[in-house]
Amino acid sequence: MFNPSKADVRQFFCAVYAKAQSGQAMEAIETIASLWIDEHPEYHAELASVALAMAALEQPDDKSSDCFLHLSMHLSITEQCSIDQPRGIRQAVELLTHRRDSLHDAHHAAMECLGQMIWDSQRNGQAPDSNAYVACVQRHATRD
Repeated sequence: MFNPSKADVRQFFCAVYAKAQSGQAMEAIETIASLWIDEHPEYHAELASVALAMAALEQPDDKSSDCFLHLSMHLSITEQCSIDQPRGIRQAVELLTHRRDSLHDAHHAAMECLGQMIWDSQRNGQAPDSNAYVACVQRHATRD
């Protein structure tokens, strides 16, 4: 899925959760998603029902956290690190993981940087600045 809709993302994570709960075989990306889902038991209720997840798309002013966005960011950072794209992200996340003694915590810090890069890109009408993103993760690795 190169350009999934919000509905596609919700269906994907709900399907992964259902597969994990029933012990079904999973594709590699589903296995990775399942590992991140396991790290977030607070999301399990939202992931348990595709119907409720889809209905939530119709609620325009939903102020709750978006578990689907959060899990998608975990997957994105995992994939970025696996191919070191943008260049330097793998090392920066590894340093941050070592510094915090937790891959999960490192991802959450990297998410702040990823979100900032996307926000800046949209606000300025420019391409995302991957160098600024990696530098932000590096700063987290050296200051925390």
